[in-house]
Amino acid sequence: SFTDPAVSMDLLRAVLQPSINEEIRGVFNKYMKFFQKAAINVRDNVGEEVNPEQLIQETCRSCLEQAKLLFSDGKKVVPRLPHEPSVPKRARQMDEELNRRGSPVPKKRKGRPPGQSLANDRGVSGVAAWKLKVSEPVRRDGPKWDPSRLTETTTFVLGSRANKALGMGGTRGRLYIKHPHLFKYAADPQDKHWLAEQQHMRATGGKMAYLLIEEDIRDLAASEDYRDSVDLRLEELKPFVPPPWMTEKMQKHMETLRRGGDAPPPEGPPE
Repeated sequence: SFTDPAVSMDLLRAVLQPSINEEIRGVFNKYMKFFQKAAINVRDNVGEEVNPEQLIQETCRSCLEQAKLLFSDGKKVVPRLPHEPSVPKRARQMDEELNRRGSPVPKKRKGRPPGQSLANDRGVSGVAAWKLKVSEPVRRDGPKWDPSRLTETTTFVLGSRANKALGMGGTRGRLYIKHPHLFKYAADPQDKHWLAEQQHMRATGGKMAYLLIEEDIRDLAASEDYRDSVDLRLEELKPFVPPPWMTEKMQKHMETLRRGGDAPPPEGPPE
């Protein structure tokens, strides 16, 4: 009943959009293992301040932006994401070449197909089961994210010790990548001074030091993923009770994150 061609086509698009979205998600799931591996490597090399979930989402959005060029009329310029000007020249040339060919993916080469498991790759053992869904935010609700659970008797552990206790000591930050739902608090200079004075950690200069709730780590250790692991070393935790002023800061930090606020920017490389 519509005579406007654009309106008619947009109505058809609206009807088909759910199916299109589902198929697009299937395409991204096919390549998600590569994105996950790359994000883990970036985090290992750059530091814990890298958010792998955000990195993967930005990469997926960039893929979609580049895919628009397949339907470009040659006049409209597809806007690039803010970080794209810093992409190496070779990567930009590859994008342009692929777009000229009309194909969103390079030609197949000998080797591992996209669907094959990467579980045996370096740094991915134990992480292959982690399924990061595109655009799925980290949930920060429930009793574990209630600031009132942090009291003056709540015990905490260093993130580096929690990594070792759960058998992840060989890969920095892997605990936070595999379990992004965990509450973690980045110690500020005042906190680190107290931790060093109490000999809970060495003076780290500009390095990051994360604190996690001991109960959360022990719950993970008792879960199906870890309880039968031969690498479990709970004696590495060495929990401690922080002073009230530090606990109060962590309560405020938890409340900020629970309300959807951002964590303060890290002040240095990871511990």
